Amino acid sequence: MSIKLVIDMNLSPDWIPVLNDHGWQAIHWSAVRDPRASDRTIMEWAVKHEHVVFTHDLDFGTMLALSHATGPSVLQIRGQDVLPDHLDDVVTAALKQHDVDLASGALVVVDETGSRVRVLPI
Repeated sequence: MSIKLVIDMNLSPDWIPVLNDHGWQAIHWSAVRDPRASDRTIMEWAVKHEHVVFTHDLDFGTMLALSHATGPSVLQIRGQDVLPDHLDDVVTAALKQHDVDLASGALVVVDETGSRVRVLPI
């Protein structure tokens, strides 16, 4: 598993040890740059540093669709409770299931019932 993730500000840093324990490299955006940075800045950083953006923000999927970009990949989590103790299993299952797509460019949407993937560009 060579996927590296940058966790958006709208998700808890508690995801870091969960993802690391499953073999992925994860860093929270607050440890990278200004926590108030724009979504576009995060996307640009993710492309440059070959990270998948892990977010609860719908704007990332919209930006990908409007730009017809081929990256970065985005793992978008949907739901009310987006803490790892609630969604650890479904997120890690989605990462395992879609690792090839995420490595090559995809939007993966995860919720309590499972995941779906759209290969980039959208």
